[in-house]
Amino acid sequence: MESRDWIRDGVRAVGGGVLSVALAITNIPLFVLFVVSLVLTPVLGIGLVLLPLVTALIRGRARLARRLAATFGMPIARPYRPAPPSRGLLIRYRWIVTDPATWRDFAWLLPGAVAGLVLGVLSLAVPLYGIEGIVLLPLWIWLGTGTYGYGAIWPIETLGEGFLSLPQGTVILAIGLAMAPYLRRADAWLTKLFLAPTRNAELRLRVSHLTTTRSDNLDAQAAELRRIERDLHDGAQARLVSLGMTIGLAAELVDDNPAMARKLLSEARETSSDALVELRHLVRGIHPPVLAERGLEGAVRALAMALPIPTTVGAAVPGRLDTPVESAAYFAVAEVLANVTRHSFAQHAEVQLWHHDGTLTMRISDDGLGGADRDAGTGLRGIERRLAAFDGTMSLSSPPGGPTVVTMELPCALSSARISPYSETA
Repeated sequence: MESRDWIRDGVRAVGGGVLSVALAITNIPLFVLFVVSLVLTPVLGIGLVLLPLVTALIRGRARLARRLAATFGMPIARPYRPAPPSRGLLIRYRWIVTDPATWRDFAWLLPGAVAGLVLGVLSLAVPLYGIEGIVLLPLWIWLGTGTYGYGAIWPIETLGEGFLSLPQGTVILAIGLAMAPYLRRADAWLTKLFLAPTRNAELRLRVSHLTTTRSDNLDAQAAELRRIERDLHDGAQARLVSLGMTIGLAAELVDDNPAMARKLLSEARETSSDALVELRHLVRGIHPPVLAERGLEGAVRALAMALPIPTTVGAAVPGRLDTPVESAAYFAVAEVLANVTRHSFAQHAEVQLWHHDGTLTMRISDDGLGGADRDAGTGLRGIERRLAAFDGTMSLSSPPGGPTVVTMELPCALSSARISPYSETA
């Protein structure tokens, strides 16, 4: 299995090298266009129009470089300042030229082109040379000529020397596939050196993220309060008002019509029971008692048992989480499972929970029809906002025809060891 992994990684890295070469070629004209647009700025204001267009192309090219670096284990955040609300040419020009990330992108174009070309060609050339040695022997036998050579044997004049190209080609191909991922990581390191946010940019992005998540969290809390008020008004409050009126009527009839009074009191008892049930449901929607008693794993298992479709739960969370994080994780899983039940037409679902390196990962998958869209009003955006308040993330994979896989991650620490036996045996 491991041999397949390094071969697969090598082939993927060779493909990344080919893409890197193709993209690196575009850096040169982008460099020239940027310089020309700067030079033309005083000439009838041509640069005011040209520079934003060229910068958009450069940032698009840099975005592709960041995505390519991320595929080889080196994610790079976007460092750009937010665009101004005004669309005026002078304002947008000033926004571009005063953003340090603009000049870091520009400084990267030439080194990125050289590194992309050199490392990309190396990623491709060594495996191709290995393949050449493997196919050279059949070619030599077919042509019957001694004008071909390979590696340490040049020219190949006998069949025995021809056979030596096979092991040489195999070794060189293996070296090329093993070396290609390291060449890709070297290219990604250079990309990160130029295109990653500076310390000040990281602080600015962090403040922007916290501002957004705080606003989203306040909106979510306000919506939750409105839901609680609506549920109380339409449910328990209405039943309690009805209960008071029924008891009052029974009190008036207790002397003149005891039978009717007893009937009304019986109805009042049923109404009080219904109101109590609704209040319990409301409390579960705020913070389920099962979550407080059994922790996240036990609560998710209880949730899965109540679903109309078979749901498997696997967990490796050896402790309890802080209450706010635990609640956010539970409701995120509950919302995803609700979407599975309502929209997926799945026959089976699976929930996996594990905590590793300070991160809680929750993965929910189903064998339904797929095609889930976070912008389709299914609550996935709300889940993202709930998780973002704790610096959490959510990724979605749902091709048409399925399967659908939702992966959520929450950075958090385990606050205490798990003590509930239920979560061990459920």
